[in-house]
Amino acid sequence: MTTAFEAHDLAGTKLRNRIAMAPMTRSRAREPERIPTALTAEYYAQRASAGLIVTEGTQPSAVGQGYTNTPGLHSAEQVRAWRTVTDAVHAEGGVIFAQLMHTGRISHPNVLPDGLAPVGPSAVRARGKVYTHQGAAEFVTPRELTDEEVHRTVRDFADAARNAVEAGFDGVEVHGANGYLLHQFLSVNANLRTDRWGGPVGNRIRLPLEVARAVAGAIGPHRTGIRISPGGTFNDITEDADLAATYLPLVNELAALDLAYLHVAEQADRALTDRLRAAWPNTFVLNPATGSGVPTGPDAVDLVADGTADLVSFGALFLANPDLPARLAADGPFNAPDRATFYSGGERGYTDYPALD
Repeated sequence: MTTAFEAHDLAGTKLRNRIAMAPMTRSRAREPERIPTALTAEYYAQRASAGLIVTEGTQPSAVGQGYTNTPGLHSAEQVRAWRTVTDAVHAEGGVIFAQLMHTGRISHPNVLPDGLAPVGPSAVRARGKVYTHQGAAEFVTPRELTDEEVHRTVRDFADAARNAVEAGFDGVEVHGANGYLLHQFLSVNANLRTDRWGGPVGNRIRLPLEVARAVAGAIGPHRTGIRISPGGTFNDITEDADLAATYLPLVNELAALDLAYLHVAEQADRALTDRLRAAWPNTFVLNPATGSGVPTGPDAVDLVADGTADLVSFGALFLANPDLPARLAADGPFNAPDRATFYSGGERGYTDYPALD
């Protein structure tokens, strides 16, 4: 029986264990440069005992930003700043992938630089609000991407992946989940297109596939992972009633690219997760479904032992417990996550939790 505390070969990269730190938006980058700071380096280095760290969502282009104070990977200055983070993690023996996240319609003109406006697969406004420097604001109707702009978006992801490797990252995770741009193209309410990027399932899965293919071509499939969230409704997403009819073709096509891993943000249906696991030939990472507002708990390590996943990813529990693998191995004690520190600007917040003695 394999346990979560054993080493794992991630497409040639040695992981010290099978416990991953899930990507979590932090909103602590310095603006207007959109660069990580010394606090970011400290934060990730503290958590370097994870087998794999996946960073907060990082925009591959200026128009890909959806929240205030999120970092990018589309400028030389951003690359230099991220190098301080990857160096700090590597000094502690860690492995770190950058998550590339284009938020699409989940944005606002007051968040974007240089007079840019949100874009999406179609001119369909998402229900809900986004926080801006001027306060909470309703989402706006995005501008529909032209065919050429869709191709430009694919190139932006590939360019950002190259920047990530230059910045010292061990690889990248393409964010195809949680209602952001690639997930919007998969959906049936945000994507109303009638061209090759919309309509039938084969068209709606095209953009995530093209992005994954371009990124793998730019930096190698062994450095490329992708995250999906079948059935996710976050950010006003509606999907086909038959999720398997969308996600099995997508995963089968992705499998042919020989990517390093598939990261599933599970919503509720373990049966679908098991089918995706069976269809995926390489490392399978699972962020298991829990309940609304309930963080992944310590018992999730059992999902590695029973073969449900190769790696299991933890979010909030990793914020509260920087030395989480040691605490999981010792069966506690665990610090309780403090949601008041999740998005608290430049304050130390999540770096000040007590360590395990």
